[in-house]
Amino acid sequence: MKAILNRLFNHERLSRKEARQVLLDISHARYNHVQVASFMTVFQMRPVAIAELQGFRDALLELCVPFEVEGMETIDIVGTGGDGKNTFNISTTSAVVVAGAGYKVTKHGSYGVSSSVGSSNVLQELGYTFTNDTDTLCRQLDQANICFLHAPLFHPAMKEVVPVRKQLGMKTFFNMLGPLVNPVQPTHQLFGTFDLELSRLYQYIMQETGRRYSIVYALDGYDEVSLTGPFRLRTNESDTIFTPKDLQAPQLQQQDLHGGDTPEEAARIFRSVLEDTCTEAQKAVVVANAGLAIQCLRPEQSLSDCMVEARESIESGKARRTLDQLISMN
Repeated sequence: MKAILNRLFNHERLSRKEARQVLLDISHARYNHVQVASFMTVFQMRPVAIAELQGFRDALLELCVPFEVEGMETIDIVGTGGDGKNTFNISTTSAVVVAGAGYKVTKHGSYGVSSSVGSSNVLQELGYTFTNDTDTLCRQLDQANICFLHAPLFHPAMKEVVPVRKQLGMKTFFNMLGPLVNPVQPTHQLFGTFDLELSRLYQYIMQETGRRYSIVYALDGYDEVSLTGPFRLRTNESDTIFTPKDLQAPQLQQQDLHGGDTPEEAARIFRSVLEDTCTEAQKAVVVANAGLAIQCLRPEQSLSDCMVEARESIESGKARRTLDQLISMN
């Protein structure tokens, strides 16, 4: 590691092969936590290169617990985290709404590191039991249209970096990696990124995979469609800037999206959206993100029609019943 760090401190880049090997070595506990922290900090000082991000991704996919869905069309809806906005769990709520609309969702997530409450925190609070038993997950996907892949169970090799990430308490390149290493490698994916350059990196990597994608970056720094201002949307076919008005949605303020500071408060907001007892702002932002996810699956449909599907999933009670069914299948 000393040689690698010296190279990085001298502004050198790692090749894809070298980046893969370093992450494999980290996962096999070949370095101490101080060395790992130093390595992670390098990428706070300068952007991660495409080859480096690809190499890190290669290593994590190589090490992960596999989960095959046998060619089934599924989607993941995931933000990188690390935007520092402390919003409620918009991506995870949107995932349930999309499942309620009748689409298959293989959601990948974990505990909050750089935010108060991550997707795993809120689902655990709601009563969901994490598992990497593929029979259980396939049954959930079949009957509830959604299953949740708790990252620590599918990436056990990454337990070596968990204490380092917690002690650092800030976004690292692992925030960038999380959305890219869903073990299912779903056919469709809606990404939210906290950084414009990162959205470009994701686009490059996704083009290489040949899968369908939509990549969101809110121009005011959110890693999702926040409706607090314009956002940039990159897809397989286009690169467009939208405003809330383009979506016929309200212009929101940051306080409208506050997620609370505890899993209990986050779970209350989560369930209130699915029960359609939330604020209009909370509902609007979930409908926007769920609508984008549906359009990723159905690009021939207008975004307006896709948002209507998302809204109907909430207002008909389908989204709430989806969550209840998922939790009852533990």
